[in-house]
Amino acid sequence: MATSEFPQANRANQRFIGAAMKAPLLSAEHELDLARRWRDDGDEAALQELVTAYMRLAIAAALRFRHYGLPVGDLVQEGNVGLMMAAARFEPERNVRFSTYASWWVRSAIQDYILRNWSIVRNGTTAAHKSLFFNLRRLRAKIETDVDGPLSPESKRRIARELRVKLADVDIMESRLSAQDSSLNAVVGEQGEAERQDFLPDERPNPEDVVLAMRDAETRAAWLNEALNSLSPRERTIIGRRRLQDEGVTLAVLGEELGISKERVRQIEQQAMVKLRAAIVDQAGDPVAAGLIS
Repeated sequence: MATSEFPQANRANQRFIGAAMKAPLLSAEHELDLARRWRDDGDEAALQELVTAYMRLAIAAALRFRHYGLPVGDLVQEGNVGLMMAAARFEPERNVRFSTYASWWVRSAIQDYILRNWSIVRNGTTAAHKSLFFNLRRLRAKIETDVDGPLSPESKRRIARELRVKLADVDIMESRLSAQDSSLNAVVGEQGEAERQDFLPDERPNPEDVVLAMRDAETRAAWLNEALNSLSPRERTIIGRRRLQDEGVTLAVLGEELGISKERVRQIEQQAMVKLRAAIVDQAGDPVAAGLIS
């Protein structure tokens, strides 16, 4: 496999790929020895030789996934991450060649990278969504002659059956794959004087609403402060500790602090609430205003 087969790779990547493809293959005995030295002794030189020898796996996998539009060099590096993960988990005693074991890890690492970077809109990372992302186009080309229009209901059902996923997942993935990322700064209109973001609704409150809300809050706070002055010191203490804190204390705690039973605390609290509501209604002239105390 020549480096010219990687048109997206820059010269540095091409040199790296060329060197990796020239690395000598390992015999089964030497491969197992390297794997044991890394697992048992943490021999980094053994790990380096093992991973370098099978870097061609990462390169071959990157080439298979190059049509997703991501830099081949990045795909190769992600495949290298998969090799490292395989080396960390490889068990020489299972009598399996490292290349066979590592192939799954390499492919999985590259696929995860594609899912994370193919679009700014995050695609699903479940097994079903992953299977759909990498197989939907292939199955569509297999069962339909029109690969540009929307999937027919029968095709969706067939794809769902073949991949063993839900029909709703097929709908979601089809819409994601058919859509394209679009910049909010993209120019629209014949004159090109506006950008796409200019037509997005601003859902924030306008300045007038903000000012009115602030004045309403200040007014309600003034009513509440004035109403609190109508309470006795013990009533103010109970209301403040029970109603005006983020986490109100329990009746038992207040009863112990005030030297009374928790039932008596509850009675005083109810009486104080009646007084507060009456005082606020008297100030506002509106029974609804008392609703700010609950």
